[in-house]
Amino acid sequence: MGAVTTIEHRGEVTVLTLNRPAARNALDAALRAEVMAALAAFNGDDARRALVLTGAGDRAFCAGQDLTEVRSLDAAGALAWQDDLGAYLAAFRDLDKPIVAAVNAAAAGAGYYTALLCDMRVGHPGIRMGQPEINVGVPSILGTRLMYLTLGHATTVDLTLTGRLVDGEEALRLGLVNELVPAARVLDRAVDLARELGAKPPLAMKLTKQALREMTQPLFDGALETGRRLQPVAYASGEPQRAMAAFLDRDKG
Repeated sequence: MGAVTTIEHRGEVTVLTLNRPAARNALDAALRAEVMAALAAFNGDDARRALVLTGAGDRAFCAGQDLTEVRSLDAAGALAWQDDLGAYLAAFRDLDKPIVAAVNAAAAGAGYYTALLCDMRVGHPGIRMGQPEINVGVPSILGTRLMYLTLGHATTVDLTLTGRLVDGEEALRLGLVNELVPAARVLDRAVDLARELGAKPPLAMKLTKQALREMTQPLFDGALETGRRLQPVAYASGEPQRAMAAFLDRDKG
């Protein structure tokens, strides 16, 4: 258990909870570091066969990047942030065992593509999912590539350029979630699904996940390279800083 995550073991299934409810479980450096450490520990523990990821509270699975962390970055800071975010995302891709997202509430921006990096996702009709980064002046790059794997080009363009969030029913129709259940059952159903996946032969699971990872590695590597190249350009212009400041001022009101 860390300062901003909690870990619960339900037999062979580990439940990892993003635990910054006052910040809607938004990602900052401390949360990213704890999640990466928890994923590495889980991956190396033969007693644990599957993982469920969820968010504390009922406001958000993960509201995305904590804007207070990135609102004042310069170009060099934006590059360092992209490297840190890339390592965080790679930790999910490098898992040898199955991971299921229990999407208990909103999953936006970096929280949205955290959910997309899980093997399967369980939600409820009231969830909201999407990529609103463009609305706060941040180019949508990493999430765009991850969305493309699930949604194809046309819907990815729609969600990326409009920044709109979809509800649970649309998320199910688009394939962003695998199942919808009542809100009170999201975590339990995700644990049940993780247990089903964890019961598969472990070497076959590991090698299958490796094959899937290799199939998509060029797209992921390209996303990281594009982010490292374009985010510093955005931050050098001052546009993200101005847009985020305006958004945070509105949010306070």
